[in-house]
Amino acid sequence: MSCPAWKGAIVTIKEKARLLKADAPYLANSSHKQRNQALENMGKKLSEHKAAIFAANEKDLAGARENKLPPALINRLVFDESKFAEALAGLADLQNMPDPLGKELLRRQLDEGLILIQESCPLGVLGVIFEARPDALIQISALCIKSGNAAMLKGGSEAAESNRVIFDLLYQAAIEAALPENCLALAETHLEIKELLSCHEEVDLLVPRGSNPFVQYIMENTRIPVLGHADGICHIYVDSSADLKQSTEIIIDAKTQYPAACNAVETVLVDESLAETFLPLLSAALKEAGVRIRGTEEVQEYIDCEPADKADFSTEYSDLILTLALVRDCDQAIKHINYYGSHHTDAILAEDEESINSFLHLVDSASVYVNCSTRFADGYRYGLGAELGISTGKLHARGPAGLEALVTYKYKLCGQGHIVADYAEGRKQFHFEDLDL
Repeated sequence: MSCPAWKGAIVTIKEKARLLKADAPYLANSSHKQRNQALENMGKKLSEHKAAIFAANEKDLAGARENKLPPALINRLVFDESKFAEALAGLADLQNMPDPLGKELLRRQLDEGLILIQESCPLGVLGVIFEARPDALIQISALCIKSGNAAMLKGGSEAAESNRVIFDLLYQAAIEAALPENCLALAETHLEIKELLSCHEEVDLLVPRGSNPFVQYIMENTRIPVLGHADGICHIYVDSSADLKQSTEIIIDAKTQYPAACNAVETVLVDESLAETFLPLLSAALKEAGVRIRGTEEVQEYIDCEPADKADFSTEYSDLILTLALVRDCDQAIKHINYYGSHHTDAILAEDEESINSFLHLVDSASVYVNCSTRFADGYRYGLGAELGISTGKLHARGPAGLEALVTYKYKLCGQGHIVADYAEGRKQFHFEDLDL
């Protein structure tokens, strides 16, 4: 069996990163057929060795329970039949997507015989540090291979057994498709993260996925550009014009379908005109679903709940806990969300077009929804095949980061002996003309 140049040897993360950097151009120039073959191989190998993957995951879960890790983290760590099937579906979807590389974005004649082409290409080498989810390793590896990016992958130590088994299968799948030897690498210890942060000459982009303090630490301790989000404080505003039955169903889904996810709702804002009718209805449904409610003093006048304070508005619970507050109108809801939110995903439940349009245009978030659950904020559910992560920044990529977020472009200029002096000294002039792509 093939193995990367570093496998079995004691090498540093920087040495691994240099190997990735050296092979990145060859991966970038691999054929679409090769990269799709690698994805097909990944699906086959994962299916063939599913029992070994689940056995490794059980070891991780046993260790997590023994170490009394938080329930939200254990939920992320579980890799069951449902998540396995979703991972395979993501691989299949990525195979069916067009090649993001080598696309002509611009073809322009600068002068006769001098042609400029702008063409999509990979970013180069990615460093991806992700949370406990073993399925994330599959998503991330597949996205990197499809987009022609070499990758240094670092999963959480709590998922070490699962990640080791899965990575070996994914790596072999890539090599059997004749991709470069150093297309993927695995970092396994927490201490290696600090070294990875120093690899600004080898790594082109870092993508951290984890807790707020962890992501902030990454952003503050590296010179490598960082794509990601520190918080997932998502809101739902229930407008005075909302369908109350539908609103209840949406809120229950957004809070309970997967409370540990970064796109689960944490705060619900209700138009004060609905307090008497909607709060008791929503409270009953939430309590039946096992959700603890923390409400402001105004909310407590209508339902029995725990008291909420200002800190609750800035808290990502990642659990079956929800903050409830009343607002005067849509405008106050928008101001609250822009102040307290993490610019991740926020929704309005309404029928009034004026409220809907105000919310869509004025809420400053990566994803803004109308009459649907915040849980839709996901690369797979956006039809991106999978996602590397979700970005709440505005530079390079925003929202679920799929294939398009993993490519940049280069300019190619082809001439016939052209020199700048001719244009600078007036012997020639530019004749710009955009050509058909």
